Amino acid sequence: MTGKRTRYSAEFKAKAALEARRGELTTVQLAAKHGIHHTMVGEWKRQPVEGLASVFSG
Repeated sequence: MTGKRTRYSAEFKAKAALEARRGELTTVQLAAKHGIHHTMVGEWKRQPVEGLASVFSG
């Protein structure tokens, strides 16, 4: 099984992550809406929260 990986822009990831954070749709529904796998939505949703501390560091 050979395939080409799709690279998503930072803007696309941010849009999907913000939609996931709002909680209006489930991650599965968001994944279907954007045509991506649901684990990607979960990962993108988690990353900004983990990196938030670096925004406030000296």
